[in-house]
Amino acid sequence: MTKFPALALAALVAITAIAGSLSAQPPLKDVQRVRDGIIHVGMAYEISEKCSSIRARTWRGINFLQSLKNHAEELGYSDAQIDAYINDDAEKDRLEGIARRELARLGIVEGDESTYCAVGRSQIAANTRVGWLLR
Repeated sequence: MTKFPALALAALVAITAIAGSLSAQPPLKDVQRVRDGIIHVGMAYEISEKCSSIRARTWRGINFLQSLKNHAEELGYSDAQIDAYINDDAEKDRLEGIARRELARLGIVEGDESTYCAVGRSQIAANTRVGWLLR
């Protein structure tokens, strides 16, 4: 009989510790690998949409996004947390703004296809994450 309360207490302590560590997770938007990966995919997509001579590596992009989801899951984020992050319109707008500022920093001028192509070719040649997602 005395073993059961001790076992129950140990289980309660373990559950409390696990719940405490889960609640201590930073918001998914603050996980650099996930956030930056999404930004890079967005940059590659924008280049592929605005430069007629460069295409997105669609399957590579899908696999890369899946690897970001897997990473979030490995960190302990639930499917519901991941879905909430992906479907957050304010966060989408924020990430899009970051991607566009980075593209501008790299030399892209909105509406000038040649700048999208030049940046895209430069990213491909440098084998950056953005370039890796393009061909």
